[in-house]
Amino acid sequence: VQLVESGGGLVQAGGSLRLTCKTSGFSFGDYILGWVRQAPGKEREGVSCFSNGRGSSYYADSVKGRFTMSSDINERTVHLQMKNLEPEDTAVYYCAAVRARYLTDRYCVQLEYSSWGQGTQVTVSS
Repeated sequence: VQLVESGGGLVQAGGSLRLTCKTSGFSFGDYILGWVRQAPGKEREGVSCFSNGRGSSYYADSVKGRFTMSSDINERTVHLQMKNLEPEDTAVYYCAAVRARYLTDRYCVQLEYSSWGQGTQVTVSS
């Protein structure tokens, strides 16, 4: 399983960014994919997760209404569209995956993913 993130950068508060996770090495429909972030000095936080096989998704309360996760099965990519960004969104964002079909707190919140990308930095200035 390989996960490669891109799309991070520096943006002003209120701005938007779109993160992309390019995947390979596994059956796309059999996995749950998630976005996890880690801010300096803080623990990792599950931002969103998505089950391709079930078409269901989860979002942390802190990003609901601002972030949208989507996937392109043909391109084997997962995107995280982030709007109305806040300085509190500043973090390294990781793409993560685990072979499972049903979203549960075990994956989306407790972050029991089996594979991780290298991360991409998102910095939101005030």
